[in-house]
Amino acid sequence: MIPQSFIDELLLRLDIVEVVGRYVPLKKAGANYTACCPFHQEKTPSFTVSPSKQFYHCFGCGAHGTAIGFVMEYEGIGFVEAVKLLAGRLGLAVPEARGQASRQQEGGHTALVAVLRQALDYYRQALKAAPEAIAYLKGRGVSGEIAARFGIGYAPPGWQNLKAVFPDYATSRALVEAGLVVEGENGHRHDRFRDRIIFPILDQRGNVIGFGGRVLGAGEPKYLNSPETPLFQKGRELYGLPQARRAIREAGRVLVVEGYMDVVALAQHGVEYAVATLGTATTAQHVERLLRLADHIVFCFDGDAAGRRAAWRALENSLPALSDGARVAFLLLPEGEDPDSFIRSQGRAAFEGLLKEAVPLSQFLFRELTAGDDLDSAEGRARLLQAARPLIGKVGAPLLAALLRKRLAELAGLNPVEIDALLPAAPVSRAEPTRPAAPPHRRAPSRNRQLLRLILARPSLARGVTWEAEAADDAEGRLVEAVLAYLADHPHVETGAQLLEAFRDSEWRPLLAAVAAEALLLDEGFDLEREFADALARVNEAVRRRRIERLLALERAQGLTPEQKELLRRELAARRPA
Repeated sequence: MIPQSFIDELLLRLDIVEVVGRYVPLKKAGANYTACCPFHQEKTPSFTVSPSKQFYHCFGCGAHGTAIGFVMEYEGIGFVEAVKLLAGRLGLAVPEARGQASRQQEGGHTALVAVLRQALDYYRQALKAAPEAIAYLKGRGVSGEIAARFGIGYAPPGWQNLKAVFPDYATSRALVEAGLVVEGENGHRHDRFRDRIIFPILDQRGNVIGFGGRVLGAGEPKYLNSPETPLFQKGRELYGLPQARRAIREAGRVLVVEGYMDVVALAQHGVEYAVATLGTATTAQHVERLLRLADHIVFCFDGDAAGRRAAWRALENSLPALSDGARVAFLLLPEGEDPDSFIRSQGRAAFEGLLKEAVPLSQFLFRELTAGDDLDSAEGRARLLQAARPLIGKVGAPLLAALLRKRLAELAGLNPVEIDALLPAAPVSRAEPTRPAAPPHRRAPSRNRQLLRLILARPSLARGVTWEAEAADDAEGRLVEAVLAYLADHPHVETGAQLLEAFRDSEWRPLLAAVAAEALLLDEGFDLEREFADALARVNEAVRRRRIERLLALERAQGLTPEQKELLRRELAARRPA
């Protein structure tokens, strides 16, 4: 766990304009900067970056956050990875609240990365001296440029080639833990990859975390992958994602295929937004990761029985990760074809034309569920309901789930009441949408909401403020109370970005993000001090009026004690003039 104090320091040292500007061309617009949003397609800029508040907001799609959040969203990486990436650019070491065991584990990870990098250098050099491997790649239409882009190498025949690279071959634990070397029960060691084209698998920071190897001629297995290691989990990683990230953003979609050569061949022909699973079924983690980069995923598999099974597994595992607005579709190629063979024989235009015929998830779901069933019979409709019920129950997108339930009812010949009885709608439990909708900017804010806007614009305004507990009479008031309490404990906070990150994992995140978007609209010449003092006075006056009203009602009903009369006198005397 990274200490909050380090997050605060990092945000103070970062300039969000510089961070975002590395990815997106920004244009000065008054006190802020604008651009066309990198997270959705648009022609008129609605993406705003505030250098004073140190956060951004898109008034088109609702994407919002700090420098850390931007890197997470753009790079498709997690919070810790984003912090480490940004800290690395500043030359900062990221501290972690961890024990001795965790520090030893991190040291072990560093050792694994180092040996994998050395092995990759060896495999790439070995390819240059392997005419058969070069001829194989050329025969598959792979150019030297594409081979270099993907870092393709070659593992020569022989059982202990890596012995020449690693002097401690016979004793190194890192070689075994990284999956480069296989150790038998008798302690004898040999290289895992032999006489294979080598495809390095990279993490989001470009580190080698594993390899895939394709046999040159006949032999089994056709593809051999690194085993699961502390660095490499097949259910989380995707081949080619670091190379495809920019193209995915530009295309607004990502293509998921099954093989390394599919990804390489597609890139060779200009389809650069493809990634591949790593010898395992598509997982919900894969889908969640890809939906951070694009709202449109197309699964493209062979048209044989194995391809259909892979497509169905991808559908099942996609359901919990779906959000309303995301598009997932399935393309099964003609039998005997895979993406590699099809694009080499037919070309890019024909392949991308085929992508337009991809079947949306909803259609694919019911097409597969109804295949071979007679829906004219009660038994056929019952089988459909039984098969569909657990699948629709997994859907994480409430609107899509409702539409799927409606379609199921139509196919089963049921009315809405009957389908609700058989398949109750799951409660909406998602914390918030990934990209909150832009708030209504023309509605006059409540007193508490205006306070929140001003605090996010300049947190120092709230230092030393005395807060009336009775003012927390709605969600916005309770959030003001929570923010003020946080600021009292963290007097060093200077920017709204620090507050956003402090409340990242709290229940207040959606509301705080919406109010922060409104804070971006405060005019450049806005007198923040005067407005804050006035807003706070209006909040306190509203509390005072409610107290007076309660005391007067009590006086009429049963009379007041001497203490209550004195309180009423003081409150009446302190009222602001109308």
